[in-house]
Amino acid sequence: MTLDPLLISVLACPQDKGPLLYFADEDLLYNPRLKRAYAVRDGVPDMLVEDASAVDDNEHSRLVEKADAGGAVTTGRDAGS
Repeated sequence: MTLDPLLISVLACPQDKGPLLYFADEDLLYNPRLKRAYAVRDGVPDMLVEDASAVDDNEHSRLVEKADAGGAVTTGRDAGS
């Protein structure tokens, strides 16, 4: 289940308030600045800082490369359009 485009357009990292990368195929929101991942379960993002997962350098590189190749949507702007 993918996130609603309106929700994508307003989501931000609860820690640094910046945009996130949304990987619909992985049910994941990712903050590349802090290397923190937030799970999306049944279409609901878990945005609690204490529930976020730390991402190692290899996973960070994979996610950034995937995003650069068009595999993610950036939140906090007209992301849903």
